[in-house]
Amino acid sequence: MFHTICSKFFRIFLSTLGATWIVGFVVWGGIRPCNAAEAAPNAKRPNVIVLLTDDQGYGDLSCHGNPVIKTPNLDRLHSEGVRLTDFHVEPMCTPTRAQLISGVDALYSGAMNVSSGRTLLRRDLPTLADLFAQSGYRTGIFGKWHLGDTYPYRPIDRGFDTALWFRSSYLCAAADYWNNDYFNDHYRWGDQPQSYEGYCTDVFFNHAIDWLKDRKDRGEPFFLYLPTNAPHAPLYVPEKYRKEYESLLADQKMDEKRREFLARFFGMIVNIDENLGRLEDVLRETGLRDNTILVFMTDNGGTFGVPFYNAGMKGGKITLWEGGHRVPCFVRWPAGGIGGGRDVAGLTEAQDLLPTLVDLCGLKVPEGAKFDGVSLAKVLKDENEKVPDRMLVVQFSRMDSPYPKKNDATVLWKHWRLTKGNQLYDLQTDPHQDHNVIKEHPDVAAKMQAHYDRWWAGIEPQLDHFQPSVIGAPQQNPTRLCACDWADVFLDQRYQVLLGEKKNGLWHVEVARPGRYEIELRRWPREADAALTAGLPPHVGEDCKTIAGKALPIAQARLRVGKHDVKTAVVPGDKKATFTVELPKGDTTLQTWFYDADGKELCGAYYVYVRRLQD
Repeated sequence: MFHTICSKFFRIFLSTLGATWIVGFVVWGGIRPCNAAEAAPNAKRPNVIVLLTDDQGYGDLSCHGNPVIKTPNLDRLHSEGVRLTDFHVEPMCTPTRAQLISGVDALYSGAMNVSSGRTLLRRDLPTLADLFAQSGYRTGIFGKWHLGDTYPYRPIDRGFDTALWFRSSYLCAAADYWNNDYFNDHYRWGDQPQSYEGYCTDVFFNHAIDWLKDRKDRGEPFFLYLPTNAPHAPLYVPEKYRKEYESLLADQKMDEKRREFLARFFGMIVNIDENLGRLEDVLRETGLRDNTILVFMTDNGGTFGVPFYNAGMKGGKITLWEGGHRVPCFVRWPAGGIGGGRDVAGLTEAQDLLPTLVDLCGLKVPEGAKFDGVSLAKVLKDENEKVPDRMLVVQFSRMDSPYPKKNDATVLWKHWRLTKGNQLYDLQTDPHQDHNVIKEHPDVAAKMQAHYDRWWAGIEPQLDHFQPSVIGAPQQNPTRLCACDWADVFLDQRYQVLLGEKKNGLWHVEVARPGRYEIELRRWPREADAALTAGLPPHVGEDCKTIAGKALPIAQARLRVGKHDVKTAVVPGDKKATFTVELPKGDTTLQTWFYDADGKELCGAYYVYVRRLQD
């Protein structure tokens, strides 16, 4: 059994990279209206599958030179597709997902961080799923969403008619269903939790395959979004994969704990690769393969694999180095002439995929919609077409300092990288970014800085605007709020709840309808069914054992929302502290406190359930 704690993973992860907390990535191509000029109006519309893996780096593929890992199905896609060889995302998951799904820069979209109230995608932005749905496609997501857990930010609110997903940043996060551990977990079908047997990646692929078979039987074109949570930590994996890679890594010089972590990490990727092979078999068997656009990419640079093999790049997830934001992207569409194992050079980015798919599929775009990416349809279809010369910006909000700061960014232009405004690297002569040449090329740095300054001026005015959590809407009543959405306060890990971390923050909320509201404060989520003061025993799963949950001497609870600031006593055995208040329609903030018998603050309520009573 693998005994672990999330905090251990993150400590080892940070020491592995030698990096500071979080960076964001925003790529800038200029705002351009989209069109559907590339689509053949009389041709049968292609289906689309986007496979997005979590925390898999550029070097975590055998086709990219990794000497140990075996990824034959991803390698085959690499050999059959078009490869975007200079493709960039954010160095962290939510901002990348926001850019992919909306086609706009992360800082503009509002979804610029993995927590801290900055994961909610702006409601006024049309999503890729919206565009497919409005163009007559069926749309499904199976896996990690991470752009909002409550109405109107859920995938079922953002264009997906079928959704099998989980809350927040990864399985086992604070907002996730309590005691999920990658095996036989509870996921959300639509918005209802249901129990599923099997390993997480297998479950998501199984249901995705069943769904696309049904689309085939019904003659419906589809957009399938398959964002796996693997190989994100914690590194829980079926035993056979771990043992295989422990054996393959036996002759590598590293300590035993690192060998085990790397074996687990590689095993999770190999499981994804095997599932891709199953998906490819189904595409062939159903006759869907030729007219299906298949896109593979990852959401940020590498993690546990970085010290072992990083394809010659510096840095990984959460860093501004090339290894933090350059990732693989393979695209294949046999019937559309996209394939042949061809490389496409030139700077490309996650935001480009939405306008590219709009053109390839002839999607309807709302009047006035604009995107920061550019369409690569011509480049993908015609080897004589070139990616336009442009500058891109990599930036998002860091977890230790969520408000983005000017110049905490990397600007990309051709082979140049301008980092933090005072470091310039030439990848042609220095691919590992070891030598700052800003003094030798001041004109290049000045041109790139001027681009960034213009970009920042357009972004900065809106950076402190939070997307509010909506309460009291008929589409979701009650609503559960989690501490992961406290404004600019980081409490996203389950171990933080187990330890009873002394943290507090406020939620920005929008009251959808005036009326009487019941507001329930909890230290543990409802499904844990535990008293406010109680500790919890360690959870033992198929491949994990958590730490025990710490007891807290909670004696009083406090709620402040709108004009109300109220308290109530807590007695042993109480599982919740409940308040009833009258709230007008509109925006406000909500904050909670737990105190001990001496009035000393312990923490905020990590979970709050809000219900409009008139429903």
